[in-house]
Amino acid sequence: MSTTSALCHKGVGIVAPPSETYEEHPMKKLTLSALVIIASSAAASAALAQDAAAGKSSFNKCLACHAIGEGAKNKVGPQLNGIDGRKSGTAEGYSYSDANKNSGITWNEAQFKEYIKDPKAKVPGTKMAFAGIKGEKEINDLWAFISQYDKDGKTK
Repeated sequence: MSTTSALCHKGVGIVAPPSETYEEHPMKKLTLSALVIIASSAAASAALAQDAAAGKSSFNKCLACHAIGEGAKNKVGPQLNGIDGRKSGTAEGYSYSDANKNSGITWNEAQFKEYIKDPKAKVPGTKMAFAGIKGEKEINDLWAFISQYDKDGKTK
């Protein structure tokens, strides 16, 4: 009697051969990981570009008073080049209100987003006569657009 028959006869059952495991080649895993990272980066860049493009359209509301980009000059409001990291009230050649000069604000994403919703509430006494932008997407898009400019008006 064979070993298998003997085991079956005794109620043990058939013992299956050990299962084979498939091991992927390490280079294949590395290549797949790299492709996922590249695709994710491209998608994030595209989303930022779309936001900045939408923000450029939103910036049209600001153009009557503000300029941005190479050659931007102060108008009714200060030029906005390099706003990310700039202290409020410090754009060269612009005459700020005392409220703005003394606000203690250093512009960053969070400060800007709070300010642009209601400038007079954030800085009581500001000269900025603007009702604000309420929509979160529009605010995000506007920040994506203006924050891409360095202090010289070049895109980062």
